[in-house]
Amino acid sequence: MKESHDTENRPPRSIVVIGASHAGVQLADRLRGEGYTGGITLISHESHLPYQRPPLSKAWLKGEASIDSVLLRDPEYFAQHEIEVLSSARVKELVRTAGGVEVRFSRASGREPRRFDRLVLATGARARRLPLGGAEHPDVLVLRDLDHARALAGRLTAGPIAVIGGGFVGLEVAATARTLGAEVTVIVAGERLLARAVGPDTAGTLLAAHRAMATEVVLGAVPTEILHDGAAIRAVRLNDGREIPAATVLVGIGAQPRTELAEQLGLECDGGIVVDERCLASDGWTQAIGDCTTHVSAAGSRYRLESVDNAVEQANTAAAVLLGRPAPARAVPWFWSDQGDQKLQITGLIRDHTSMLVRVDPERPKRRVALYFQGDTLIAAECLNSPADFVALRSALGRGHRLGPELLADTDVPLRKLLAPVPG
Repeated sequence: MKESHDTENRPPRSIVVIGASHAGVQLADRLRGEGYTGGITLISHESHLPYQRPPLSKAWLKGEASIDSVLLRDPEYFAQHEIEVLSSARVKELVRTAGGVEVRFSRASGREPRRFDRLVLATGARARRLPLGGAEHPDVLVLRDLDHARALAGRLTAGPIAVIGGGFVGLEVAATARTLGAEVTVIVAGERLLARAVGPDTAGTLLAAHRAMATEVVLGAVPTEILHDGAAIRAVRLNDGREIPAATVLVGIGAQPRTELAEQLGLECDGGIVVDERCLASDGWTQAIGDCTTHVSAAGSRYRLESVDNAVEQANTAAAVLLGRPAPARAVPWFWSDQGDQKLQITGLIRDHTSMLVRVDPERPKRRVALYFQGDTLIAAECLNSPADFVALRSALGRGHRLGPELLADTDVPLRKLLAPVPG
């Protein structure tokens, strides 16, 4: 996938990271931790200092989090580590120069071109919008950043909430809103929740849990229009003619990677900026990390990962490559989602599985583990309300421990015992 030139072995004198969320901050942190003394600049279009996003759909909406508690680093951290953060900056253009890149961006003070030796794109993703009549109403919301969360928090007591989409963000918001007493309806175009993320058993269990919370879940329904009288939303109309009452609509139908700057540079993009195992884009020079990327596996397949774990892993890899060191081995990916009293933890990727097995403890039916196999090898697991099993499974997958379904089918033996490391 690379063009003619590649990275140099000596560290650059200055590095610019466009994007200042988990991936960008982790990269800067790792570079300083590894002894890099050159210039590091993070450019962010947001006005806030870098912050955590997972709490936005849960603790923030409940009023249990503040701007200070969700910051990724204390304000003093960046000055102490000589990391420049340019907030409220909009990058307009990237121009290749001899041995570097010129970043042309605008701030309140005007346009400010700056030159850097190396470029890292950590531009993230934007929430997808619905191309529906009425979707332009100000009470049709998305949740991707802190400003979105603030707007949504102010609407949780305004009346019924319709969540369009059965993905992680929508389900987390639905569960949070229910705990606060809101009337919630989740509208899903497919026949099950989280269709692209989890298997049918886990999806079915979560569906039952949401309905037990008195959340209305409508499957196999496509919204066709958001009805409002100008001042207020009143309903979401479905393709079968039903109207779902709503005062607020949250659209949670996935995210679209921000690839505009990469495309401007002529980099290959395919549902994200295409990167190799060293986080290098198609020019062999620019790096990209986090939610804006598409991975190319050793076998040549392409896939996207949207998670804090992936952001951290890619940032650590990018730091090693920038410092002229070998890229670290990639750990087994993992994800989590808290939906009311349901804690879902996933390790590995289920996309290439050939069979699956569900383990349920009869004495603790809320605890379920779905195991996915490729042939006779365990490749992924979904753990519901089973944190100890998740830890054991993640460790076993990380060791490359071959675990067939016959071994793991015996539910009388605890997983942590079956997965115990074999003495060397």
